[in-house]
Amino acid sequence: MAMPPSPSPRVRVLSRRTVKPPPGSPRQRIPLTTWDVSFLSADYIQKGLLYATPPFPTPHLLHHLEAALAHALHSYYPVAGRFTTDQHHDADGNVRGCSVSIDCHGQGVDVFHAVADGVSIADVIPPDADVPLLVQSLFPLDGAVNHDGHHLPLFVVQVTDLTDGVFLGFAYNHALSDGTALWKFINVWAAIARDASLSQSQSQSQSVSPSDSDSEHAPPPPPLLERWSPDGDGDGLTTPPPVVLPYPDLTGLIQRLSPPPLRERMLQFSAHNLEALKERARQELLAAGDAAGAAAVTKFQALSSLVWRCVTRARRLPPHQTTFCRAAINNRTRLRPQLPPEYFGNTIYAIATEAVTAADLLQRGHGWATAAVGRAVAAHTDADIRARVHAWMANPVLYNLRYFDPNGVMMGSSPRFDMYGCDFGWGAPLAARSGKANKSDGKASLYPGQDGGGSIAAELVLTPEHMALLEQDDEFWAAVSPDKQPCPPPGKN
Repeated sequence: MAMPPSPSPRVRVLSRRTVKPPPGSPRQRIPLTTWDVSFLSADYIQKGLLYATPPFPTPHLLHHLEAALAHALHSYYPVAGRFTTDQHHDADGNVRGCSVSIDCHGQGVDVFHAVADGVSIADVIPPDADVPLLVQSLFPLDGAVNHDGHHLPLFVVQVTDLTDGVFLGFAYNHALSDGTALWKFINVWAAIARDASLSQSQSQSQSVSPSDSDSEHAPPPPPLLERWSPDGDGDGLTTPPPVVLPYPDLTGLIQRLSPPPLRERMLQFSAHNLEALKERARQELLAAGDAAGAAAVTKFQALSSLVWRCVTRARRLPPHQTTFCRAAINNRTRLRPQLPPEYFGNTIYAIATEAVTAADLLQRGHGWATAAVGRAVAAHTDADIRARVHAWMANPVLYNLRYFDPNGVMMGSSPRFDMYGCDFGWGAPLAARSGKANKSDGKASLYPGQDGGGSIAAELVLTPEHMALLEQDDEFWAAVSPDKQPCPPPGKN
């Protein structure tokens, strides 16, 4: 049974239902890889989507979502499973370690229905202001870490009615997969729901089935559930032996950490402003004689540079304090051979720039910092990935908030995730938001921008002191675009 959402005087949970895969879904065990196991002490992913009010009653909405979710779980059946830990013994019967697998036995996912009394869309996404604390109450499984997937659902949804809209809050076990696989799953679920005919009977007994669909689009490829191993043959996809860690179980390695008080802003960067940041970096590099660095500049690198340098300035770090810019990077296209986009699991690493003192970072300028991010990205090759896997096996580490550098910044998530494609049958989302999980001072999570067309939104989290100083930084705010009235982007980025 899932933990209920965090209590709030304005959010009331009315019901909970467990949704299971349809009969005939596969039943098996899938071992977690090194990439998966390393997340067991981190928080669940908490992401959510805000919508206008659906044009049908709440009971129909819930049944519509739950029936489509059951069909999505037919292919994505690991999402409905639980984790299980097995002990491994040596020849003398002594415990030599343990491994963790997904027990895909159709245990199910949970769907909560809640009401946010007196809360409107404008309350959830006020323009040009901090993300309100009430948003955290729109997500389930607050405080859960991924190891809790041994007894909690790996995926939980909270459907919250607002006065003029509805918010779908997702809590998803990060040891099950990364954000790339998560958003593919949510998009498949949304497509099934969207393709069901909403013009048919809106009674609660109406079933949702792919056969009802009049969609002209071909179904997406199914998730690839084979696991990647650095020792596998050919493409590395195989059924590898379990990753055995030198502990009888992992409970002693699980830490539950709470960040200090934080402020959070959702900042919009238009395509025009991002191009200007990119061109500014390019010109600085050309002036410094770095033609290769100038040719390789991307909008992501330029935005990362802006965040890194301006947050460093807001923190007022000592001149000789070293700092890094880190970024979560997808390994799929960097492996040789590449992993297919449909690979279901974790395949991300956090890369880092070279160390630089705070004084040097600010003195060297925007172009240098942009190129430093570019060098870190370029250095993340197949050989680097495989070396990191073997190094982790020699010294297993379970990551959590303790590993965030208080003097650096971390760029997470991705504007390439198709968040605004998640139309469940009554229109595209108005906005995307997240809960309190996995947040620390200096983390920036990137989303598709409000305007589409290559714009990017950055969810930036800082301590109140650092955010107040950043708000006085003219260089930073010159690149930020003002918020607009909520509307879905007019196309994918």
